[in-house]
Amino acid sequence: MTPPRLAAPLALLAAMLVAGCAVGPDYKTPDTPLPVSWKLEEPWRVSAPNDAADKGPWWRRFGDPQLDALQQQALAGSPTLAIANARLAQARATLAANAAGQYPQVGLGTRASRLRISANRPLTNYATPNSTTVQNDFALSLNASYEVDLAGRVQRTVEGAKASAEQSAADLQNTRLLLSADVASSYFNLRSTDIELDVVTRSIALQRRALELVTARHDLGAVSGLDVAQQQSLLETTLTQVDVLRKQRSQYEHALATLTGTPAPSFSLPVDLREIRPPAVPLGVPSEILQRRPDVASAERAMAAANAQIGVATAAFYPSIFISPTVGVDSRTIETLFNGPSLLWSVGVSATQVLFDGGRIRANVDFAKAGYDVTVGNYRRTVLTAMQEVEDGITGLSALDSATAQAQAAVTAARRVLDMATSRYEGGASTYLDVITAQQSLLTVERQAAQLRGQRLLTAVFLVKALGGDWCGDDAAGGAGCPTAAARQVVGTR
Repeated sequence: MTPPRLAAPLALLAAMLVAGCAVGPDYKTPDTPLPVSWKLEEPWRVSAPNDAADKGPWWRRFGDPQLDALQQQALAGSPTLAIANARLAQARATLAANAAGQYPQVGLGTRASRLRISANRPLTNYATPNSTTVQNDFALSLNASYEVDLAGRVQRTVEGAKASAEQSAADLQNTRLLLSADVASSYFNLRSTDIELDVVTRSIALQRRALELVTARHDLGAVSGLDVAQQQSLLETTLTQVDVLRKQRSQYEHALATLTGTPAPSFSLPVDLREIRPPAVPLGVPSEILQRRPDVASAERAMAAANAQIGVATAAFYPSIFISPTVGVDSRTIETLFNGPSLLWSVGVSATQVLFDGGRIRANVDFAKAGYDVTVGNYRRTVLTAMQEVEDGITGLSALDSATAQAQAAVTAARRVLDMATSRYEGGASTYLDVITAQQSLLTVERQAAQLRGQRLLTAVFLVKALGGDWCGDDAAGGAGCPTAAARQVVGTR
């Protein structure tokens, strides 16, 4: 039975333990008005993607083994990704440290000393003289400390740390998505440059043959030296373009080296002229952006962490209460250390309450509230940017599909014009300037067609990134949990 003199303190202690409640606002995700659908033109239509599935590796949809290898190399060796992983580890460690504040801190202390007491120490009683004493002191104690979370400061701190850890996890996913998109973009830029170089190289071969032809005709006296000079000038101009394109290719190659964690001098990719077609990208509905994009998830978790900081700051208005029990033994001889008379114990409760601070606590609360407002604005801005990027990708791919088809038609027409101009020149029906013009026109439209092919691939990457990644993970060809091939035909390729 509890002694009467202990009943009141124990009852007060129990009341403090159970009465704690977290101050500050409870977190609620702010409402964000979203459109019900995207602006779609033919051949687009909304699909039904599986948002519960993994969102990578989306790059396998392009069907390029070299790109797949580069992506794996980047995921394994990128310093940027390693930094994001380390930050996630830090955030999780912070969460574990803050969560430990919900439990008592228990420590074990020991002391062993031999001491001499001064005979001239201050007296507590003038009738009792002091004397010098030399003795041992052995002590062993078990102590504990526990903060009564009366205002929920610890609870809000844990909530904030948990949200921050989840934000770091979302940041890691966003870093992974951006890294893979950068690798794909640099790779497709390099492949587009390869195709342009091939176009220019073939044009140079054509122009060399034309120069040989006009030189032969000049030697026979059939044409003037002006025709030879014009063709030579065109050839030299085209050769200059080769140097510029090679410089661009080197820059893309060096960018891929850095993204994959490889020193630029040690990295190279062979020329590859295979045609790569952009895959069909399922759109879903706008509200799914909130679930799929890791940067949106990161911004939302930042709001939760900032909201918890309001509670932490508000808790400073309330008393801080600590319970510190101690039990141990103390003796001047080690043989009697664990005897009954050597036992000592204490139970203490300490509380502090700020009475006046010149408005510091209120300023901290206002600061936390303003910080939360910043995260709300950032969240809404992130969502609006996501909407913009998806719409840009949709309209961009539609326009590039039409432009690519027109560019192919223009290449066919330009080749026909060159053949006709060459035949008319050889028959004496036109000047060589018509041939020069036709050659320049063919080179221009062929390069434009090559550039449009690269832009289609880059825009497809941009749209996948804007949507937050893939829907079917490793099973890019369809399977359990993935849309069928028919359901995935949302972005038609021509």
